[in-house]
Amino acid sequence: MGLACLLSLSCTSIQPQALVQSHVVTVEGQAAVSNHMPQLAKQQALQDAIRQASMQASVNVRSQTQVNQNNISLDTLSMRTAAAVSNTKIIKEWTSNNIYHVIAKVELSADNSCTPPYKKRIIATAFPLVKQEQVTGYETQDLSSGIPRELNNYLMESGEFIGSNATNINLYPRADLAPEVQDHTAYRPSKVMQLAATNGVQFVLSGVIRDLEVESSEYMRGAGPLAYARSLARDVVARRGLGIDVYVHDGLTGALLFQQRYVDTVLGDVWIPATYTVGSERFNDTSTGEKIAQLIDRASTDIRHALSCYPFATRIIEIRDDKVFIDAGAQERLNVGDQLVVYGSIGDDLTLDGGLSFIGKNKQPVGVLTIRSIMPRYAIGSLEVSARELGVKVGDWVKSQ
Repeated sequence: MGLACLLSLSCTSIQPQALVQSHVVTVEGQAAVSNHMPQLAKQQALQDAIRQASMQASVNVRSQTQVNQNNISLDTLSMRTAAAVSNTKIIKEWTSNNIYHVIAKVELSADNSCTPPYKKRIIATAFPLVKQEQVTGYETQDLSSGIPRELNNYLMESGEFIGSNATNINLYPRADLAPEVQDHTAYRPSKVMQLAATNGVQFVLSGVIRDLEVESSEYMRGAGPLAYARSLARDVVARRGLGIDVYVHDGLTGALLFQQRYVDTVLGDVWIPATYTVGSERFNDTSTGEKIAQLIDRASTDIRHALSCYPFATRIIEIRDDKVFIDAGAQERLNVGDQLVVYGSIGDDLTLDGGLSFIGKNKQPVGVLTIRSIMPRYAIGSLEVSARELGVKVGDWVKSQ
């Protein structure tokens, strides 16, 4: 193997160790205490412990060696952890030589999913049709708003999300180009980020209906009784394609976190009467409605799995002296004593293309917010160091581990 690597320009090997079942490991994490903020160091040490535990359970090691004229020009080694953490518990913590140490028990999930401790806010926008003519005027016009509305309901019923609807908003004027938003206004956050900030949500759900085409009747042309019978039968029994793209964006950064296409074929009476709404019993009793309901169910399961390990995040909405108010409370399952990492803006806005494309702000962890009081829609916390000293401002982010 070594000789083969030397004879070739590059050699890459991947050595996965699969995670077979859920189990608990005990690990130590460390972090330096800076700016007299031990709570921030504690959170960073816990993150280090989680990373160490994940590496023990599931790690991919990738090495690459490039040889140029018998000399090694590039020799790299990288590791990527792949285990999901479902629970953590600190059993010991101490500070030594300005280093914060934690020993933690970390439970690793067998199915790469997590048990989210907090509910996350998500808003649903319209699913425009790529080809509007595929839905006739005699059929329901509720698909573009009804599909995301029903998908949002499924997510809320799971108990993991707090949903709101903005299905009157279409993020994709050119549905055929989705998920490109086509919004590159200089010095201005993307449409996704603006929508999330205005509505106080963490995620933005969107999508497009790519296919609802009924099979062409051209094949039925011809003469004779058989061709005539086929033409009459098409009004009762037909074939219809079904294709729906589903996207979820991070409202804080505008990043696309989830993208999946769901396709199927409908046979039978493929038409949906104009008075039927998505999610109703009559809608689900139709051949097309039944298939759409199945796709919505699959999409909700996939989104929950994809976002289960994603950190909970919200914004600071007000600062009064030493009290910091955040846009989340009892309904998100926050508790007194919970600690969230505060991310402050460092430097100027980040833009590309000579300032023509707004990317966002550089956010860095600057402190830890300890929750002191809980209200239904907001919570009040305190920082180790005053918000003014840390440069923490209204609109900055707070995130869970």
